[in-house]
Amino acid sequence: MTSEIKVPTLPESIADALIVTWHKKEGDPVSRDEVLVDIETDKVVMEVPAAEDGVLGKIIEPEGTTVSAHQVIGSIEASDGAAAAPVAAASAAAAEPAAEPENSSAGQTSPSVRKLLDKHGLSASDVKGSGKNGRISKEDVEQHVAGGSKASAPAAPVTNIAPAAPAAASAAPLPIVADGERVEKRVPMSRLRARIAERLLSATQNTAMLTTFNEVDMSQFIALRSQYKDKFEKSHGVKLGFMSIFLKAATEALKRYPDINASIDGDDVVYHGYCDIGVAVSSDRGLVVPVLRNTEFMSLADVEKTIGHYAEKARDGKLSLEEMTGGTFTVSNGGVFGSLLSTPILNPPQSAILGMHATQDRPVAVNGEVVIRPMMYIALSYDHRIVDGKGAVGFLKTIKELVEDPARIVFDI
Repeated sequence: MTSEIKVPTLPESIADALIVTWHKKEGDPVSRDEVLVDIETDKVVMEVPAAEDGVLGKIIEPEGTTVSAHQVIGSIEASDGAAAAPVAAASAAAAEPAAEPENSSAGQTSPSVRKLLDKHGLSASDVKGSGKNGRISKEDVEQHVAGGSKASAPAAPVTNIAPAAPAAASAAPLPIVADGERVEKRVPMSRLRARIAERLLSATQNTAMLTTFNEVDMSQFIALRSQYKDKFEKSHGVKLGFMSIFLKAATEALKRYPDINASIDGDDVVYHGYCDIGVAVSSDRGLVVPVLRNTEFMSLADVEKTIGHYAEKARDGKLSLEEMTGGTFTVSNGGVFGSLLSTPILNPPQSAILGMHATQDRPVAVNGEVVIRPMMYIALSYDHRIVDGKGAVGFLKTIKELVEDPARIVFDI
């Protein structure tokens, strides 16, 4: 009996997708719900699981092929083939004792887990998975490495904190060679990267974008966080970072400056009576922006938990289209990479985006004296077609005041 492997229903507005990785070869045994293939759209990566136990039959559409929704891309041979394949595999393994045993959960690991395994020189069989059916998580790999059970394969040194190349490229940048040879390599741009490029170019061409700056004295919030960070983590199970206070400050500022929370639709201005704030998250595939809904009703702990949840899903390529759709405002934190100052680009149809940066000790004048304070530059890029300079400056100043004196958020002043 043969069952077809089909491309799942694609998100609305997406016409096709790209087959990125087949995790099994023709003739390999497969288990029900085991991930067979990763399919990349210009917004999300979709995993296609096996509908039943059996053996992977013919792969109709290989890696790198563009496919459409519900298209047949392969088949699974069930019943007898499923029983015979494990026996054949076991015989082959016995005949070749030097071959590395395959972990049954290897095909179920996410792209980020496979990348982490490669980074530490591990295979899936080296790590014991704690998930369903022995599935391996990033935490399993990290615990294995921390335990030192793979001492013979030290981790490769980290030389770049920027997002890694997309899986579709499958190759690191070429090093500059000393003998003068001029080496080049051409790799296809991933669909997500192409979509990001398209939207960024559209934002610069179709909006009257302008950026205004300010700086924030972080000393009071840092002192407050130091005082309560242990109790906060114990009570809520999450660490207190900078993002939560800036998102709450931005939410309050959006209430006071509704133009910032509005968008242009044709000849109309749409004012949103809610605050859905997108948070730019770096992933191996590129920059993604999941959205926190109704931040006006969220506590600091709610914000930190949701951001942490989205960051984990972004690393594993699990963000859904619904989680990245909409948003009335965006916050981008380049400071985690050490950026001191930048001009963030709008995320249309939103009218503004807030850029956070690295906190550095700098000399500032306070009450006529020069003191050293932890300072952060913040930037607001906005669409001048809908937002006036006065409103943009006032919005940024409100965020500065709220973060420098967090009690204002508590007392709503």
